[in-house]
Amino acid sequence: MNAPIEIPTSSRLRFRLMDEGDADLLFELDQDPDVMRFMTGGKPTPRDEIENYFVPRMLDFTDPVAGTGIWAAIEKDSDEFLGWILVREYGFGNDYLEPDNLELGWRFKRHCWGKGIATEAAGAVLEALKQRTDIRRFCAIADRENVASTRVMEKLGMQFGKATVHVTPKGNFNVDYYDMPVG
Repeated sequence: MNAPIEIPTSSRLRFRLMDEGDADLLFELDQDPDVMRFMTGGKPTPRDEIENYFVPRMLDFTDPVAGTGIWAAIEKDSDEFLGWILVREYGFGNDYLEPDNLELGWRFKRHCWGKGIATEAAGAVLEALKQRTDIRRFCAIADRENVASTRVMEKLGMQFGKATVHVTPKGNFNVDYYDMPVG
């Protein structure tokens, strides 16, 4: 049996996979309208949606050995939960699943914005996942107007691939798809 993937501590952050016990942290993060601007138009996520939709969906793609799930990014000095990095097979929940293409996503508290924290966290996760031999690509998607997320993708080394429609149980979203080969 393989050991779970661990994300090494970065200069400012430590990481752990989130689970059902983290509903309070997920709820708190989603209450800031600015954080939710590109996800829900700024509407905070109701508590029952975190517990009955978000957490079960997260658990469906969480696999410690594969390194998939949602990784909490915690500030080393203060022990504060700053946000998270999502890792799952691209197309999760859809008919176009790409098991060898890992999608990265992120959501961080507003006070972290513009400080390189999302890039640091996503970069640490991406580097740790390169040890998987069954992955050929990493990708990320973002609303075209979400310039900050696009900058993170570019800083990670991803390049624009296409404008596409991202299909989710919550609706369809026009996004830009960025990706990069492993290696």
